[in-house]
Amino acid sequence: MITDKELLEIERTANSARAAKWTSFIEGRDFTSGSSFIMVGQDENRDIDIELIGATIEDQDFIASARQDIPKLIKEIRRLRKLLNNNGTT
Repeated sequence: MITDKELLEIERTANSARAAKWTSFIEGRDFTSGSSFIMVGQDENRDIDIELIGATIEDQDFIASARQDIPKLIKEIRRLRKLLNNNGTT
């Protein structure tokens, strides 16, 4: 079980990363030339891209997705905990 303290630490880590949305772009899958990278932000909120050394395609896709997925998971954990607490089944 994840404690409230652990959940807060995970949230702090996620919130300290640059703003979402992160999108994985893989050379040969998503475009034809250049190198694979993670695009940070979009449009007027675009930041410097991230390039990884030694990562597999799956690693890069996971890292990019985690930027969006972890905050969603934290929100869902809190929602479910609140439901459990309201039902008196803590």
